[in-house]
Amino acid sequence: MKPDIPVGKTREDIKTRERIIKDFYARWIAENPTKKVMNNELGRYICVKFLSINETYEKAARSYDSTLAVLKLTEIMKNARLIKEIPPKRNTSNQKQFEKMLVMGYENIRLTVGLQRSNQELVQYCITVPQINNKAIVSNE
Repeated sequence: MKPDIPVGKTREDIKTRERIIKDFYARWIAENPTKKVMNNELGRYICVKFLSINETYEKAARSYDSTLAVLKLTEIMKNARLIKEIPPKRNTSNQKQFEKMLVMGYENIRLTVGLQRSNQELVQYCITVPQINNKAIVSNE
């Protein structure tokens, strides 16, 4: 059952979408106690951690499309394909723990995954639907 997701840009709409994302992750973790999904292309598990939830709700709640995308978390983490590897942003404290960032795509959704320096785990960093002129980008890369 999909929650009623507001489509507007008001502070109240964004707060509602944040709550929807946080509630979704709570249910997802209850259903997936290992907090990881095997990615078909990489042949490795992608883990969901506290950072995953925080980064995703802060970014994805800004748009209806991105909030809707988060509700497909398992499908995205399983089926996303590698688009490119990029270095972590030096001035972003949330990315300091990562050796590199993997930009992956599934349908029109971007999944960003970080490779942790300390243990080489792949960690779901963020899920968004890139926007240009208020229209979602469909990437077949």
